[in-house]
Amino acid sequence: MKFHAEQFKHDQAEKIGILLVNLGSPDAPDAASIRRFLREFLSDQRVIEMPKFVWQLILNLLVLPFRPKRLVPLYQAIWTSEGSPLVAIAEKQKNKLEAAFIEKGHTHLNFALAMRYGNPDIASAIRQFARDNVHKVLVFPTYAQYSGSTTASIFDAVSAELQQWRWIPELRFINSYHDQAQHIQALADSVQTYWQTHKKGKKLIMSFHGLPKVYLSKGDPYFCQCHKTARLLADKLKLDESQWTITFQSRFGKQEWLKPYTSKTLADLAQQGIDEVDVICPGFAIDCLETLEEIAVENRDVFLNAGGKQYQYIPALNDSDTNIKAMAALIEQHTQGWQVISDSRALAERKSRQLKVDNQKN
Repeated sequence: MKFHAEQFKHDQAEKIGILLVNLGSPDAPDAASIRRFLREFLSDQRVIEMPKFVWQLILNLLVLPFRPKRLVPLYQAIWTSEGSPLVAIAEKQKNKLEAAFIEKGHTHLNFALAMRYGNPDIASAIRQFARDNVHKVLVFPTYAQYSGSTTASIFDAVSAELQQWRWIPELRFINSYHDQAQHIQALADSVQTYWQTHKKGKKLIMSFHGLPKVYLSKGDPYFCQCHKTARLLADKLKLDESQWTITFQSRFGKQEWLKPYTSKTLADLAQQGIDEVDVICPGFAIDCLETLEEIAVENRDVFLNAGGKQYQYIPALNDSDTNIKAMAALIEQHTQGWQVISDSRALAERKSRQLKVDNQKN
């Protein structure tokens, strides 16, 4: 067992670490980078719950040799001058949160950004906390709805790193915020703001990322939390049941996933004469491949080809002011009661103790 050293510095003020974590992205929109990303992502047994040996055969023989090449043009279409939109916007979220707390005088918070897969990685972010004298860490997965395949996987990665530490920091973990009042208000504000400048569709589609149906039967709360978010958002927007529906996107493989499927629902609605729809993805904190390409492009084509006339995608909350306020409220809630040693007298006493330790070493 390897233990990381120099995790405590007597002459430095303690800080509270806020670790913001999202899923991740390839480093570049090319086949090699996408293959590395998919290998790490799809090798996580939280994501693919199959016998490891069987799945590795499928992954290495049927998925990785072909899927990365098919994804190259899709990633290239959404790539920006700043790189991956998911990583770039997540960095903006971190910077805005940090600035917001500094403005309030909370200089004891140390913010870091990590991705569950790819870069920047979780282990590096936590090790930087150790170098910065952080001994209290709030892990903030930016998934509003909890799932074992997302939120729990982040816990696994954090735990795997901390198993190598001699002094484990005090740890808190945000499991979900699917029904947080500020988050629901931020979603509602984004929809209403969009409708102020665009023609409102006849139906609002709330599309969440899908999961294999078997995960629900095994006790995963994701499906229920998605439905609660959707219901609360519809209530906030004062929509009746005929004006909105919930769907699930991003199927993978041949097994049954959570229903109703987004693509099938869109085709059915168009054929039924509902030719104007607005689509929002409340499970995505940041726009990424699944929203910018799958929803905004691919499913738009599905709807229009089935007879639809107007299809509008309402962007994710991203780094909007309302989202930053909602995220800040969560951080304030989950760091309540945590105190750090930062006054000059305490630091002087600790520096004196450090000198004694150094003398003992000599």
